[in-house]
Amino acid sequence: MMKNILLIGGSHGIGLEIASKLSVKNHVYVASRTIGGLSETNITHIPFDALSENLSDKPLPEEIHGFVYCPGSINIKPFKMLTEESFRNEMEINFFGLVKTVKSVIGNMVEGGSIVFLSTVAVSTGMPFHTSISAAKGAIEGFARALAAEYAPKLRVNVIAPSLVDTPLSERLLNNDKKKEMMAQRHPLKKVGRVSDVANAVLFLLDFENSWITGQVIGVDGGISTLNMNS
Repeated sequence: MMKNILLIGGSHGIGLEIASKLSVKNHVYVASRTIGGLSETNITHIPFDALSENLSDKPLPEEIHGFVYCPGSINIKPFKMLTEESFRNEMEINFFGLVKTVKSVIGNMVEGGSIVFLSTVAVSTGMPFHTSISAAKGAIEGFARALAAEYAPKLRVNVIAPSLVDTPLSERLLNNDKKKEMMAQRHPLKKVGRVSDVANAVLFLLDFENSWITGQVIGVDGGISTLNMNS
């Protein structure tokens, strides 16, 4: 049976890759501000701004089997250069937008449905210049575990925590070969992530065949969070 999968953000980068892979065997709906790369697919696009609009006002499927929240940010700066407003902005797009959309869709989620959020390896591994994004994504991880406990066994809730992935969002960090090589060498697997690496992990968690996984934060990070290669 074809499943209904809803993505918030999915017109570029990781979200577009997830949506494209899912659309082969599912009905995929993407709620995002722009249509981006979706125009060349059979995916249903729902114009939507997570910061200013209510998803309940949009034409959603009555039954949702999978839900993924993709919007995020990369604001890597020294703490002394970040204002309180910087932290509020990170929380709005990464966390409060997520909470608001989950509120809107959770009543449509079917028994056995799967919810997946995206975090960052910087939450579990202290990294300089990541204070604002780590705070916002850390909120997601805590929220996800609590939500997973509250809605078990009806729903599963998990988080993917990537390291640096080559996307338009990270272009500033990977805009020449020297930067790419430097970033690759930081990871035990000696490469930065591809959008397909993260998308494949999300598809695994959405699959009803993998129904004994909930409340987990899974690193897709080239080994950087757990392997010390310097000893």
